[in-house]
Amino acid sequence: MAKAIARYAPVSLSDEAAAFARTVVAAAEPQSVARAKALLFAAGRLGTFAISVGLELDPLVVLHPSLIERFIIVRTPQMSPAMRRTLRSNLRALARDTMTNAAPAPVPLSRERAKAPYSLAEIGAYLALADAQPTLARRRRLSGLIALGAGAGLMGADLRGVAGTDVIARSGGLVIEVKGRRARVVPVLARYHERARASASYAGAGYVTGGFSARRRNVTADLKASVAGGADLPALDTGRLRATWLVEAAQAIGLRVFMDAAGITCSQRLGDLVATLGQSAEHDAVALLGGTAGKGVS
Repeated sequence: MAKAIARYAPVSLSDEAAAFARTVVAAAEPQSVARAKALLFAAGRLGTFAISVGLELDPLVVLHPSLIERFIIVRTPQMSPAMRRTLRSNLRALARDTMTNAAPAPVPLSRERAKAPYSLAEIGAYLALADAQPTLARRRRLSGLIALGAGAGLMGADLRGVAGTDVIARSGGLVIEVKGRRARVVPVLARYHERARASASYAGAGYVTGGFSARRRNVTADLKASVAGGADLPALDTGRLRATWLVEAAQAIGLRVFMDAAGITCSQRLGDLVATLGQSAEHDAVALLGGTAGKGVS
């Protein structure tokens, strides 16, 4: 290891930059020759940049996070994104292992996971609970909440803002015209058509989930709090209702088959790919997402 570091003197670097690289990498004590070479490459390029902007090759200055970021922005645009990320990661690691007064690493934060979808049996139980409510208003509003959530994936402001007149039969199915910041048309899964129609008809020009303003808060919480019975059921959560719709929609479009075939395990870049596709037609969306893949709820 020490010999590999001591021999580092590429012709592409000045003697000063190579010496800086050898010094800081030796101090970092890499555990393999491959790791040492990667750190030497990164340190040599950073040292060359520091010299070009008139800085002394003091590790406390050159390995400062702000200079590393400046180097990445100014001198690496021609590199591939993956190489730029690797170079920055290596320089940050070098700074962390070399500098005794380096800032502590950020505390890792857990990634928010998708909520678990409800099973068909749980959805069936919630719909039965809706049918058992003591008043027509409660029956229609709770049934509408489930139909819009599990049947169209709506939650939050999208869900609160749906009026009865926004639920429309067209394009061979039933769609919801979502208003607001994320305005769009969403097909309703066929198994929820009857309930969505009934709730929309009852609401008329009013809101399917009740209330008098699209800006109202805690509407779904108040609606759930007013439910009679159902103590044996899991809490009714609009996030889980949306997850239920997302899973069924993913099954309908064959998302798992596509991702398995493409060898994709993370959807980070799918948005970039979708942006290159043409706009979908409403009747195509209804045909694809307005059906029902399973049985057992109505």
